Amino acid sequence: QVQLVESGGGLVQAGGSLRLACAASGRTLSDYRVGWFRQAPGKEREFVAAISWSGGSKLYRDSVKGRFTISRDNAKNTVYLQMNSLKPEDTAVYYCSADLRRRPILSDEYDYWGQGTQVTVSS
Repeated sequence: QVQLVESGGGLVQAGGSLRLACAASGRTLSDYRVGWFRQAPGKEREFVAAISWSGGSKLYRDSVKGRFTISRDNAKNTVYLQMNSLKPEDTAVYYCSADLRRRPILSDEYDYWGQGTQVTVSS
């Protein structure tokens, strides 16, 4: 069993930055692919970024490329999402997820999910 806890969300002005963290307990997160998703009010959940278990592969949705960076600190059992140049359309609840089966980086299947952290970007 893996428990995922997101943190780092908040209210920021457009153009600002936030760093989200996804901390795991119960298992070593370094063994697993980790993804970040988001869900805005009235919209479906959408993929944001993913990092392979080794950290060697990363994937981003087009709208965040060049602004968001996913990384992992295995010593802290934590995965981060650095978000720069934030836009109002980035406003959403952000969720991290873990894939225990080492599926391909493009897979949208994940086994565990956190509770989410709210990110609000004001214009």
